Amino acid sequence: MTVKSVAILDHGLCNIHSIARSFEQCGANVSVVTQAKDICSADRLVLPGVGAFSATVKILRAGGYEDAIKEFAKIKERPLLGVCLGMQLLADTSEEGGMETGLGLVPGRVVRLNASKGERIPHVGWNEVMLRSQSRLFSDIPNCSDFYFVHSYKFVCEDNYVIGVTDYCGGFVSAVSLGNVSGVQFHPEKSQGFGRKVLNNFMLA
Repeated sequence: MTVKSVAILDHGLCNIHSIARSFEQCGANVSVVTQAKDICSADRLVLPGVGAFSATVKILRAGGYEDAIKEFAKIKERPLLGVCLGMQLLADTSEEGGMETGLGLVPGRVVRLNASKGERIPHVGWNEVMLRSQSRLFSDIPNCSDFYFVHSYKFVCEDNYVIGVTDYCGGFVSAVSLGNVSGVQFHPEKSQGFGRKVLNNFMLA
C-alpha cells in the first residue's frame, strides 16, 4: 500500500507534536507545514487548533494560509480534516472574540456553549459521540464511543452536514462533513484507541 502523506498546518497557536506522532503511528508520512506554499503538495491536510477563533483566523490570513486551504479543498480527491478549533474554523462565522468570518468550507456558525446545572465550560473530558450519519471517518467505530474534548464553543449547522453529536450543554455537533472536508470537535490524538482509529480512517478516506 502506498504511504500517504499528511500535511499538518502549524500556525503557531497549537501543539502539533502529539497529533503528528499519532499519524506516524498510523503509517503516515507526516510533514509540518509552516508556509502556505507547501499545503498543496500533500495528499491530505490537517487543520488543528486550540485557543481563540478570531486570533487564529487573523494568522491564517496574514500568512496566506486561508487561500491555500481553500484551494486545497477544491480538489475532491484530497481529504481535509479540522480538529477541535480546526473544525470550528471550517464554519462561515464565529462569535468568539467578536463576530469573525471563517473559512466557509462547511456552512455553519460557531457559538458559545450554554451550560445547564452541574455542567462546566469549558467542556473538558471524555464524552460520547452519537453517530447521526454514515462516514468513512467513523468506520468500524461503535456508536456512542467516548472521545476526549476541550472546548467552550460549538459548531451549529444544518443536519445534512452532521456526522455525530454529543449530549452536553444541551447537545452539540461533534463531527461534520461536506465532500472531502471533515471536522471533529474532540481531540483524536488524546482519545486513545478510537481516536487513533479516526485518524487511520482519515488516512484511508
